[in-house]
Amino acid sequence: MSIDLRSDTVTRPTPGMLKFMFDAKVGDDVFREDPSINELEAKAAAIFGKEAGIYCPSGTMTNQVAIKAHTQPGDEVMCDVTAHIFNYEGGGMAFNSGVQAKLINGNHGRYTAAQLTESLHPEADWLPRTSLVAIENTSNRGGGSYYTIKNAREISEVCKANKLSFHLDGARIFNALTETREDPKEWGKICDSISVCFSKGLGAPVGSVLLGSKEFIAKARRVRKLFGGGMRQGGYLAAAAIYALDHHVKRLKDDHKRAKHIAGLLKGKSFIEDMYPVETNIIILNLKSDMPAEKFMTTLKKDDILVSQMGKQAVRIVTHLDFTDDMLTTVEKAINKL
Repeated sequence: MSIDLRSDTVTRPTPGMLKFMFDAKVGDDVFREDPSINELEAKAAAIFGKEAGIYCPSGTMTNQVAIKAHTQPGDEVMCDVTAHIFNYEGGGMAFNSGVQAKLINGNHGRYTAAQLTESLHPEADWLPRTSLVAIENTSNRGGGSYYTIKNAREISEVCKANKLSFHLDGARIFNALTETREDPKEWGKICDSISVCFSKGLGAPVGSVLLGSKEFIAKARRVRKLFGGGMRQGGYLAAAAIYALDHHVKRLKDDHKRAKHIAGLLKGKSFIEDMYPVETNIIILNLKSDMPAEKFMTTLKKDDILVSQMGKQAVRIVTHLDFTDDMLTTVEKAINKL
């Protein structure tokens, strides 16, 4: 069996999660009659101190629904140059919402309030209207780096001063909170909307939830339907997310420890040009020209270890729920042979 470190999206439901899914109570969610989806939305909203939530099939959909609900065609969305909403959602903000991105060159996926302020332009008929500011926590292309509530609060204050909506793409927000030990409700206070993904570090098979005010979520519900995201007996999937919130958050620290251990093994290897700081469960390393990324990946694959390519010479390694200490030992032996 392969040791799959390409992404934390490759996990499979645990036996306990499968049983919980099997026993779920379900109904028609388009009629708002699915008890499990209703429970999940209320549970997630309560964790972050928001009024309401809406369950969607993917994090891309929660982000795209949020962008559509916050903006008008011709508007501008501020985000980091590495942002998932810009790089990995198929040009969705342009296709779905008719808006464009203005990119900020942050530090490993994180920009500052000062950088945001410098990037804002004055109102003018010939300039796009800036309406939304988005951050990603943790940052995928930033190597799992995270914002603290202090950093985000400063950005939020700039948004309020300029009457801009503030969206948190919290694809791996619980990975960040595991390290900062911050109260999720503090994030709920400063963000107008929050996307939380269950199918990455938390190990559920499907789904994300979008959180916000009752008024915002009512608008988002209509947008979700327009995007084809209305589900019927989706409670079997929502049950997995409920189980993940109850059982898989505390164990994220194990993923981080294993990622840092792998980073320690790779540090100082002659074929590595540089490596991003490893803060959570993602390792991104740049290889020297004498070690082509394809060769690096092929060599590990001989030991049934899969990793992913993030650029010409960049490789990503992601630890997760299905990656055990025994597997870590196998990876250690393979790295020592490189």
